[in-house]
Amino acid sequence: DLRKQARQLENELDLKLVSFSKLCTSYSSTRDGRRDRYSSDTTPLLNGSSQDRMFETMAVEIEQLLGKLTGINDKMAEYTNSAGVPSLNAALMHTLQRHRDILQDYTHEFHKTKANFLAIRERENLLGSVRKDIESYKSGSGVNNRRTELFLKEHEHLRNSDRLIEETISIAMATKENMTSQRGMLKSIQSKMNTLANRFPAVNSLIQRINLRKRRDSLILGSVIGVCTILLLLYAFH
Repeated sequence: DLRKQARQLENELDLKLVSFSKLCTSYSSTRDGRRDRYSSDTTPLLNGSSQDRMFETMAVEIEQLLGKLTGINDKMAEYTNSAGVPSLNAALMHTLQRHRDILQDYTHEFHKTKANFLAIRERENLLGSVRKDIESYKSGSGVNNRRTELFLKEHEHLRNSDRLIEETISIAMATKENMTSQRGMLKSIQSKMNTLANRFPAVNSLIQRINLRKRRDSLILGSVIGVCTILLLLYAFH
């Protein structure tokens, strides 16, 4: 019986479409949940591939059932056109129209669900590619940040070395100035000592001359006193 086969195919299609719709919904929610929990795309891609295979399998099965139901409806249309009783033709046409409407609804629902699934998968693939690019950029940024940090540390080290060199040069310049000042003081002391050394012989010579004059004066005075004494004695004895 064609109507019995049509109802059986419609029941199978109804169950398949419900499962197909659940698969698409679970695919979207699973991808969203894993995208929030994982930064890596390895696990979602594996499960997504399994769901993709299930999607392809169920889509093929539903298309086959739709094809069979279309064939049954065509056979029912041929039978209706071949029937000779008008009242029977009207009932068959009503039944055929109802099966055609059901087939149209199932076909529309299938294509709509399939299009939604493909759109979700395309979006997820695009987001996965974007996430990979972001991770690559972050990895590259991390390397660049480490390099920048190393450069900054090296720059700071060079600045510290430069500051130490400047301090060492300042200490050396101060030491040089101090040594120059001390050398000037030593030269001044040496000059004074030479001056004093040059002056001491003249002083000694002057002192010696004074002493000689004192001795000469003493001798002269002694001679005068002696002469006077002799004269007084001679005068007294006369």
